[in-house]
Amino acid sequence: MTDDEWDEINSPRHYNNNTVETIDLIRDSMEAEEYRGYLKGNVFKYVSRHRYKDKENPVKDLLKARWYLYKLIEDIKNDG
Repeated sequence: MTDDEWDEINSPRHYNNNTVETIDLIRDSMEAEEYRGYLKGNVFKYVSRHRYKDKENPVKDLLKARWYLYKLIEDIKNDG
């Protein structure tokens, strides 16, 4: 995996146009359980479509799923 691919998963340029990352804005707009549901839904979304959306690079969606799963784990660990 190239550095560009890694950045595209972990910190895509189009999500960093503001002074705050989009994921932080989303988190701040929701209750804790809503935010966790959002993260969980994205894990399911990316895992379920990894074979179909980008057939040339199915790992990309799996990496995105992992990113959201790590965010979910981090949020749960920090809460308790």
